[in-house]
Order: sequence, then C-alpha cells, then structure tokens
Amino acid sequence: MTENQTEFSHVSVLLNEVLEGLNIKEDGVYADGTLGGGGHSLQIAKRLSPQGRLIGIDQDEDAVRAAGARLADYSDRCTIVRDNYENIAEIFSGLGIEKADGILLDLGVSSYQLDTPERGFSYHTDAPLDMRMDQRNPLTAEQIINEYPPSELIRILRDYGEEKCATSIVKRICEAREKERITSTGRLNELIAAGIPARMRRTGGHPSKRTFQAIRIACNRELEVLEQTMDRMIDLLAPNGRLCIITFHSLEDRIVKNAFKRAEDPCICPPEFPVCTCGRVSKGRCIGRKPVLPTEEEMKINPRAKSAKLRIFEKKSEAQKGNGET
Repeated sequence: MTENQTEFSHVSVLLNEVLEGLNIKEDGVYADGTLGGGGHSLQIAKRLSPQGRLIGIDQDEDAVRAAGARLADYSDRCTIVRDNYENIAEIFSGLGIEKADGILLDLGVSSYQLDTPERGFSYHTDAPLDMRMDQRNPLTAEQIINEYPPSELIRILRDYGEEKCATSIVKRICEAREKERITSTGRLNELIAAGIPARMRRTGGHPSKRTFQAIRIACNRELEVLEQTMDRMIDLLAPNGRLCIITFHSLEDRIVKNAFKRAEDPCICPPEFPVCTCGRVSKGRCIGRKPVLPTEEEMKINPRAKSAKLRIFEKKSEAQKGNGET
C-alpha cells in the first residue's frame, strides 16, 4: 500500500453482537475468515488468554498488512494467513488445528476497498475496472464486461444484482465494446445509465449499484465460495462452537439461512412418516429464529450497518450427541 493510498480502515459492524454471539472462551480457538482491517479480530484477541488462538484469514494483501499491524500486541495468540476462507479446512490442517470454538465471516466489500479508487469497486469515482479482492486473481471486472457473452452477462446482472433492466444494460455494453474496449468504471456508469429508463433512475439509489454488485460478486465468486464452504465451517466447529456470519444483501442471507436450517434439521423423510428413517442427524441449532440487526444508534454512526444481518449457528454439544438428540 503506497503512502497516497487510503488507510485500511473499517468500522466493525455489529461488533458487540458478534462478540456475544461467539460466546468467547479465553483459552478457545477462533477464526475470522474475512479479517479485513482486523476490527472484529482485535476485540476477539483481547478476550483470549495467551493459551487461546485466533486465526485471521483474508485474501487482500493490504488487509493482511493492516491487520498484522493492528494485532501486533497480540501476536502471541494470532496467526494471519493470506488466503480465501474457502480453504479454511486446509488452513486449519496446516496449522495443526482440528476444531474451532468460533468462526466469523463479515461478508461483502470493505470500506477501504470502496474508498481506494484504483481497486475499481466504487461507482462514485472513475477508475480502472478491477474489483478483485485478491489481486493474484487473474480475472478482473474488465474481462467480464468485455469478454463474457451477452447471455452470461444478463444472467450475472439478474442473479447477482437482481437488476430488472439487465437485458437493456447488457445491450448497451455489447454495442459499446464492439467499438472500443470498456476499461473504466466511469464508462461503465454511462452505459448502465443509458440502459435504465429515466423514471427508474430517479428512485432506488445510484443506478449502477446493482450492476457493480453483480460484477463484483462474479469476479470474486462470492456466493459460490459462501455456498460451498458453509457445511465445511460447521463441521470444523467444536461441540458448542459457534459460526457467526454477517451478510449485507438478500442473496448472501438466503444462502446462510438455508444452510443453517439444513444443518439444524437435515431430515428428508416425507412428512407423513411417523419416525425418521433417512438417518440424517442434526449438527446443532440456530441461535434465534430471526437475524440480529443493528441498533438505530449504530446505523446513525455507521450507515454501512443499515443492511447488515447477523445469523448464528451453534454446534451440538457432546451431551446432545450422546443422547442422540436432533
């Protein structure tokens, strides 16, 4: 990170709720799969004894550097790994860790990534079309916009951005890229605006919000990684261990909600069966039937928290396993 770059700062969303949700034991093992600037991790580390352990994982090089500095006073109990949390099982194995007492994910894009123009995440500044959370990733937003077939672009905008004008926007993109490669966020903004009727641009926030979200998700495989890793993280929890996940849009929240529900009640027997015969056993329980939401006070202080939802899953205890509870 150069001297001119924005300092990696990130206000920790739902901090107190996360700390309570993790139910931290001072000698426990915890993992923060989306380390960011280390805000959540710092508070976890403060609650651990020297016998406790915190594994911080992030794919962003700047995040790893910033978090390392923030957690320096607790280096005796913290290990930071530059990787994607989808590899959490392999990371644990490499560190000699079998189970964790708590795992945290704070999903989405960080304030630093949005506020650093050259990263290309923001539609508020003109910058190169990048959007990579891990700059080792060969796939950029520019490649997606310029090289993906129209049908795939439409699918991305509809599935990941819930963009109603996906077909019209993609038509403008494809017409423009035939003449000249689209390389900047500013140019993409122009094409998005041209593809959305004026009456629709007047409501619902910035017209590029949904398209930028969709391209970013596709570029970083965000939903794919989340969906494929949910069961793995639950399996890595120790008895009574907890998985806390903060989401920021309905697509993420739906994946988390459904995965927690399946883990709690995996039975696939028809409802009319008097007893379960499928043999699928519950892995634990959801803490609360509804997600934890930020307070009015937090939303005033940190506008980013407005769309945040925290869901918590607790692994079954040894006693419950022994009793055969589902």
